[in-house]
Amino acid sequence: MVFAYFVAYMAIGFTVALGVFAWALRGGQFQDQQRARYLPLEPGIPPAPPRRLTRRARIETGVLFALACAGLVCSGVLVFFSLAPGGR
Repeated sequence: MVFAYFVAYMAIGFTVALGVFAWALRGGQFQDQQRARYLPLEPGIPPAPPRRLTRRARIETGVLFALACAGLVCSGVLVFFSLAPGGR
């Protein structure tokens, strides 16, 4: 029975990881790889001023935080059921 929990846990984690990766691709996170490669080597770049997050960015941050918390809870539940005595 524990094996079924583990397979479901891995399938959900894989699906969430693919969704976050697709979101990053659509959001343009990997657009400028040539410039990003040399950023740590350039000494004269002033730090960017902090900017206010838009409503959409705050919602995305909240959703990603909730997904991370849900993943931790699922991990804890899986470990609990795996180690609990009297399991099926």
